[in-house]
Amino acid sequence: MGTQSFSDALGVDYGALAPLLIVLGGACVSVLIEAVLPLARRARVQLVFSLAVVVVALVTVIVRATGGAADVVVLAGALSVDAPSLFLWGTLLALAVPSLLLLADRSIEPGGTFVADPEALAEAQEKVLAGSRSPSGSGIDSHGVVARRGGSGPGSGDAGGAEPPLMHTEVFPFLLFALGGMLAFCASNDLLTMFVALEVLSLPLYLLCGLARRRRLLSQEAAVKYFLLGAFASAFFLYGVALLYGYAGSVRLSDIASAAAGPLRSDTLLFAGLALLVVGLMFKASVGPFHTWTPDVYQGAPTPVTAFMAACTKVAAFGAILRVFTVAFGTTALEWRGVLWAVAIASMVIGTVLGLTQTDLKRMVAYSSVAHAGFILIGCLAITPAGLSGTLFYLLAYGFTTIAILGLVSLVRSGDGEAGHLSGYAGLATRSPVVAAALSFCLLALAGVPLTSGFTAKFAVFSAGLADGMAPLVIVGLVCSAIAAFFYLRVIVMMYFSEPAPDGPTVSLPGPMTTIAITLGVVVTLLLGVVPTAALQWAGAGPFLG
Repeated sequence: MGTQSFSDALGVDYGALAPLLIVLGGACVSVLIEAVLPLARRARVQLVFSLAVVVVALVTVIVRATGGAADVVVLAGALSVDAPSLFLWGTLLALAVPSLLLLADRSIEPGGTFVADPEALAEAQEKVLAGSRSPSGSGIDSHGVVARRGGSGPGSGDAGGAEPPLMHTEVFPFLLFALGGMLAFCASNDLLTMFVALEVLSLPLYLLCGLARRRRLLSQEAAVKYFLLGAFASAFFLYGVALLYGYAGSVRLSDIASAAAGPLRSDTLLFAGLALLVVGLMFKASVGPFHTWTPDVYQGAPTPVTAFMAACTKVAAFGAILRVFTVAFGTTALEWRGVLWAVAIASMVIGTVLGLTQTDLKRMVAYSSVAHAGFILIGCLAITPAGLSGTLFYLLAYGFTTIAILGLVSLVRSGDGEAGHLSGYAGLATRSPVVAAALSFCLLALAGVPLTSGFTAKFAVFSAGLADGMAPLVIVGLVCSAIAAFFYLRVIVMMYFSEPAPDGPTVSLPGPMTTIAITLGVVVTLLLGVVPTAALQWAGAGPFLG
């Protein structure tokens, strides 16, 4: 015992922890890059480095998942690296690749989506003022962004115009830290570790939401709302942890399950703690009625950040929900499942009904995510192998489809940025048939049309729900899914059967990074609808390690 190393005593398995260590270590190195490199070189170096970190971590996940490595509990029981954890890690890292590409693209918005560096902005403004007497000079718009009069697009040959100010590159370490928090969140084996991971993933997202170059006040308002409501949700979560510790004498999920299945005792603390814990988890997953932040934040945040949040945050949150329900409260499911039936129904109905009334596409996607959260919750409530595999597959499919949709949204531009209003999509098929076709395909996937990933995902979770005796809940899900198809089809009808306005929005030509991100989302949406077997098998590779 005296010769046992500290890492052995703590239960450190570097092979199992490699993806998490790579991402968090890469985030720290990314901060150092911010401090060392000059501004002009940071963006390219940060992008290449961040992509390398994510790809290397993804490779280590695949190698471990295919190498037959045993499931382990590491770091003194704090993290569980099992088959569901590896699938969730692989999903998060795969979704991070197109998210990074959208984040770094500067072809659609000169200088990038995010607020410019103050020094570079001041320098650009000085150049503008110096050349303001020239008819071909540049000006500064009401948002403080340099605008070229001679040619607004990137690569414009306006010799008298100033170069667009460089974007802040802190967004790359922010994204890596958030991603590292997500990896830890869905693999946490005790509630205290889960809370720390929740804060690690949340704080960078609060900052990212407020960094939009255009519509700055809307972006900052979204960040403040997200922060304040997120703080309340975290407080509920932590209070629930305290009550469960008082009940079980431990915050480890397996110990809570043992206490719940043990000798007779008062369950007041158990279910009060679960109720408060659910509030915090459902907030992160955008489950109604804990969704109030979602429409405003989706609309106000920069679109690449919205894509990252909509895809990755939902994966991490539902991964944690699955683990908590299955490992800690699986033996008491009969007592609490009825209440969560009501939550699932409320989420599906709220998302569907309010989605019908939206006139902004990003807000429509937000309410769509609330409805989809209700569908995913059906798989979570099943607490069966079929429910687990169906839910994990749904998270993978939904993530790629959502990233593709929001990438396409970023291409439709009006004079002050993105054309968020649905009227801006009238006649889009005439102006850009490829963009209209890709957007239509992804919207049909959200509606659950066959030969798309959405159909396979809904079939998987609804089948698991039926097999576990939740037929009424599945019927509500089917009805809401059919109603929700209306607001997806409404956009498609506008794109193909409405005349474009003469002075309406234009479609920007995407750069290579946005093109790759959108193509990846569309291709995965198609493949998961046509050949889903491999993904479903990996999703059902094994249960949670208690």
